[in-house]
Amino acid sequence: MRGAMDCPYPSMSCWPYCLGLESAVQCSQIIVKWREMTLLFLMVSICLFPRSMSCLLSNTSYGHQRTFEDIEKEIARYSDVAEKIIKLAVYGKAQNRSYERLALFVDTIGPRLSGSRNLELAIQYMDKALRNDGLENVHLEPVKIPHWERGEEIAMMIEPYNHTIAMLGLGGSIATPPEGITAEVLVVNSFDDLHKKAREARGKIVVYNQHYTNYDKTVLYRHHGAVEAAKLGAKASLIKSIAPFSINSPHTGMQAYESDVPKIPTACIAIEDAELMARLFSRGTKIVVTLKMGAKTYPDADSFNTVAEITGSKYPEQVVLISGHLDSWDVGQGAMDDGGGAFISWEALSLIKELGLRPKRTLRLVLWTGEEQGGVGAEQYYKLHKVNISNFDIVMESDEGTFMPTGLAFTGSIKARCIMKEIMKLLKRLNITNVYEDGGGTDINYWIHEGIP
Repeated sequence: MRGAMDCPYPSMSCWPYCLGLESAVQCSQIIVKWREMTLLFLMVSICLFPRSMSCLLSNTSYGHQRTFEDIEKEIARYSDVAEKIIKLAVYGKAQNRSYERLALFVDTIGPRLSGSRNLELAIQYMDKALRNDGLENVHLEPVKIPHWERGEEIAMMIEPYNHTIAMLGLGGSIATPPEGITAEVLVVNSFDDLHKKAREARGKIVVYNQHYTNYDKTVLYRHHGAVEAAKLGAKASLIKSIAPFSINSPHTGMQAYESDVPKIPTACIAIEDAELMARLFSRGTKIVVTLKMGAKTYPDADSFNTVAEITGSKYPEQVVLISGHLDSWDVGQGAMDDGGGAFISWEALSLIKELGLRPKRTLRLVLWTGEEQGGVGAEQYYKLHKVNISNFDIVMESDEGTFMPTGLAFTGSIKARCIMKEIMKLLKRLNITNVYEDGGGTDINYWIHEGIP
């Protein structure tokens, strides 16, 4: 199991009942079940969390401290509820519902780029859908988000022969001059390699042919490639797409300029084209590329985070937050990133409502806007609501793709991790019981950095 940690307690009875399960909230997530396509489904189990995660001791109504054995028994009593959720979501009338909702949504709206009309139509669509679903306190919270459009773009290798390069401009990139940029290419395989060739970079188009290790490490080339090349006087940068394989398919994404470094046009190119130019360069062949990009950046646009709830019966001011983001890039439907995550989160509330369950704490769904530009909508949500941070018991986000589920990633204390492992046992029949390390996401990291699980 990736990132497994052992429970620090030598016996079940050695640890005080610190997580207050007696006043717990029930929440579950189910990912779409794609029976005819990939038979993919996911549940995040009944989540039971305390009134305050900082509380290390909790007394029962009888005045004695609760032990870990008490916690274990408390969790086990939710097995019937978990079974009802599983039956409805995986085998009952709700199976495939999330997929069908998502398919209708993406087919109706299409791509949802930050600042675009399509994104605002998507928000209006979801506001209406959540109200029609009978959820509570459905509302929109206004935020400002970036508005960038890629325009027409093309990259062509003109020496040693003519070859069209598969490329996509990176989010926030500046445009080239109308006539484009034509320059010789410098191929590098790492930032270290770039710095070793610093004297060769001026006036060139730098092509990064970095080795893919994993996403978190390799994406640094997309984020910072333009800045590092610009520091050395490069005219533009082309980054090999951040992926382990390709079918001549470039990937877009966000990049970050720095205020004290000249801005240069930047784009991702297909793996095949990056490796072609790397082979030519290694043989000493001169490579010349013409790059044209018509990107435009407009003033920030008005947008909204979309919110819906099931109000808690005992502690309505306490919040269990689940989320995904509605915005996407402009070159696809955004079904995987992050339509699936958004609709999984909606489905969690639908399942609980349909079963007539009433959590003791408020279950809050937030569908973020402006995530692809760096969690812009989520940051503004955090700034607005952090005054009530003690009321947030756990924050969750689904934004790593809709694949075969094996468990969930969790960030919190070791003691809380042990509680989560017990909770995940409720999904044993589905073989979704792992608790991995380093749970988080662009939109919820603001809360995690403040110590919220």
